[in-house]
Amino acid sequence: MRQYKEEDVVKRLRDPKTQRDAFAEVVAAYSEKLYWQIRKMVLNHEDANDLLQNTFLKAWSNLDNFRGDAKLSTWMYKIAVNECITFLNKQRAINNVPLDDTDIYLLQTLKADDYFDGDKIDEKLQEAILNLPEKQRLVFTMKYNDEMKYEEISEILGTSVGALKASYHHAVKKIEAFLTKDL
Repeated sequence: MRQYKEEDVVKRLRDPKTQRDAFAEVVAAYSEKLYWQIRKMVLNHEDANDLLQNTFLKAWSNLDNFRGDAKLSTWMYKIAVNECITFLNKQRAINNVPLDDTDIYLLQTLKADDYFDGDKIDEKLQEAILNLPEKQRLVFTMKYNDEMKYEEISEILGTSVGALKASYHHAVKKIEAFLTKDL
């Protein structure tokens, strides 16, 4: 397989003759990263796999709408994040979970997931993250876990860099307070 170069892939995505092969490269290049971004949001392995497939299906069916204003990776992350938000909102509605109880619902989802192999410390960290408001949780996981730059997160979430920095700062403080409250 050739080395992945985004500019080259984007050109080949626009050509009907090379589009399918180029998209296969996109899938290969972003599957693992997108899976883990999705998994951090929905916490369940099966749901994450389904949402990853939905992300690629949506990207494939909307290739004509990709203008190239942002990087292809940013566009893919944006689709994945939006798919997760839609999914979580549907799950909350189905399970009659109020918005401020989302952390409890997701924590129960995490504990019930056969693929979660975290210890008590990891579970406590996840619980601290789940106690954050959704936007802070997203910013925290993208910045802390994925080591994304604020500019990239800004493009994905459509929020200013300054607001993202403030969200991250508040998230870190809340997580620290949660983890040290019983010490």
